[in-house]
Parts: sequence; C-alpha cells; structure tokens
Amino acid sequence: MKKIFLSTMVGFGLVTFANAQTDTSENPLKISGYLETYYVYDFGNPADHNRPAFLYSFNRHNEVNLNFGFIQAAYDNDKVRGKLALMTGTYANANLAAEPGVLKNIFEANAGVKISKTKNLWVDAGVFGSHIGFESAIGANCWNMTRSILAENSPYFLSGAKVSYTSDDEQWFLSGLIVNGWQRIQRVPGNQLPGFGHQLTWTPNGKITLNSSSFIGSDTPDSTRQMRYFHNFYGQFQLTEKFGLIAGFDIGAQQTAKGSSDYDVWYSPVFIAQYAPCEKLAFAVRAEYYSDEGEVIIATGTPNGFQTFGYSVNLDVQVMENVLWRLEARTFSSRRDKIFIDRDQNAVDNNYFAGTSLNIAF
Repeated sequence: MKKIFLSTMVGFGLVTFANAQTDTSENPLKISGYLETYYVYDFGNPADHNRPAFLYSFNRHNEVNLNFGFIQAAYDNDKVRGKLALMTGTYANANLAAEPGVLKNIFEANAGVKISKTKNLWVDAGVFGSHIGFESAIGANCWNMTRSILAENSPYFLSGAKVSYTSDDEQWFLSGLIVNGWQRIQRVPGNQLPGFGHQLTWTPNGKITLNSSSFIGSDTPDSTRQMRYFHNFYGQFQLTEKFGLIAGFDIGAQQTAKGSSDYDVWYSPVFIAQYAPCEKLAFAVRAEYYSDEGEVIIATGTPNGFQTFGYSVNLDVQVMENVLWRLEARTFSSRRDKIFIDRDQNAVDNNYFAGTSLNIAF
C-alpha cells in the first residue's frame, strides 16, 4: 500500500531510478521501465500454488514468475506534469482483480498542473500511487523483498484528484485528496460517496522522515453504507551511515452496520531495521503484528479473526547499478486460530516461506 514515499536503500544504486523520473534539467519527457521476477517456496506446499489470501505481492508458490513489471512515460516541465505507466505481473492480477478489462494494467495514469507561479502547489488527477505507508509496489525502493502485512492490506493505488504543496525548504509536504474509494479505480456499484484523505510529511533533514496519512470513506454500497476511518503513521530514521530504522503503525475503524455507533477496529505495528555494511550489500529484519478480529480487511472465517505475528530477514546484493538480487525468509504465526494450511492439508497456526527476486530498472 503506498503510496508513495519511496524509501531508499543505503548506498543502493536503484534509488536513482526513482529520482530520475522528476529530473527536468535536460528533457521533460522520461521513459523508464522496471521488472521484478521471483521464486517463492511456501512450506505449506499449496496445491493451487496460491499463497495465503492476505498476500497480494509474490503470491505464487513454487514457480518462477513476474511479480511486477511496467513501462512508464513521465513528463514534467515544472508547469505541467503527467505519467502513464502500464504494468503486468502477479501483483497486477491480485491487486486489481476488482477492476474491469484494461484497467487491470494501469499502474499510473495522471496529469497535473502547477497552480502557483511562486509556490510548489499542484493539482493532479487520475490514477496514482497511494499516499498511505512507506512501501510501494516497486520492490527496489523498499527495504524488504516482500511487503509488510499492513502494506498489503491498505491501498497501493487510488483514483481521484489531489492538491499538494511542498514548502520552499522542502521540509514539509501537505496533500489533500478526494478519491473513488479504498484502492479503487472504479467505484463500488451503488456507492456515490467519495473518499477523502490527507498526507502530511516532515523531513527536517536527510536522516529523518515523519509521515501522517488518512482515509475516510466507505467501501460498500450506499444501501448498506459502513463508514471507514483509517490512519497511517510512520517514521524513517537513518541513525548512522550504515544503519536505518522504520517504525510504522496503522489503525482503522469501520461501522459494524449502517448507522451503527459500534465499530470494528483493526491495527498493525511494524518495525524494520536495515544494515548496509558496504555499498553493494544490505541486510534487513522485520517484525510486525496485524490484528483484525472483526475481519474488516482480512477474512479468516474463524472465531477470533486475523491476529498474526510476522518476522522476516533478507539479504540484498546490488549486482549492478540497476540490478538488485534479493533473498528473504519469512514466517507468520497466528496468535489465536489455526488459519493456515500445511502440506498435509491440516489447519495450523504457522506459515513459512523462502524466496528470491531479481529486480532490473531501465
């Protein structure tokens, strides 16, 4: 989900891929692309090759596949800007399953106009990356090979319009949004209520980033409208030249029924630490917890809903400036119910997998 502050890997060349798209010093039109291939082995050995349903990236078991690939044209002359990016891969299949036809292949399609001659104030409209969270679909800009549970279960993309402002010293970023829904290009049939959101980011220096993002709206038809309120907060800290830390927290509430004063609440904390001993090598560890007893976001069909811890460790090798190879091992542990399936088709409370990916930017 998002989104997008593109977190950088210490000393890793692929950060220049993200930044190059906004470099207007020579040619305002930039053409770029990205491919992310992977292999994941789930020790539950699912017969249909589908990994647990709450995972939308790297979600195919025991097959070499394309998680995410896109080709993008970006234009920015400091007065008008726009992006058109078409994508494919298992990420697109999973995250845009509700969208019809060719909309499933849209990664970004938006246009923007600068509305102030003296200030960095923009209006953009179309399909764009979500303002929620510190992780995005572009794996090379994230510290882990796979995405956190909270990122997988909050919007990766949104469709609508936004007004954004960046301060002259570039320490503050503020945005207000009106969107078609919770990770929607087209609205839910029967839903006439737009969604709203904000993003406030403070970057006092190159070592600290603090971010607050929100969503208010409904993901149900008006006849059964259940209001949803959601907030994401994270901080990213480069504590030393080699060591960085990310701490994030999501919390949401949704009405149990139309007009009800009762709400189902879900929340998720996550902590990621990265150590880069040299320019070509980085290690990261992640600890997280996701609680959704009311099954608002993640359905399990069990008495206590989804209450799961997650842990992972990964190794990143910068093979070339634009080529990143990754290894990751990850485990999930359900706190209350047996929500996973083992290789003998028995219900269990743990899931384990290991995987590798190769990312190329061009």
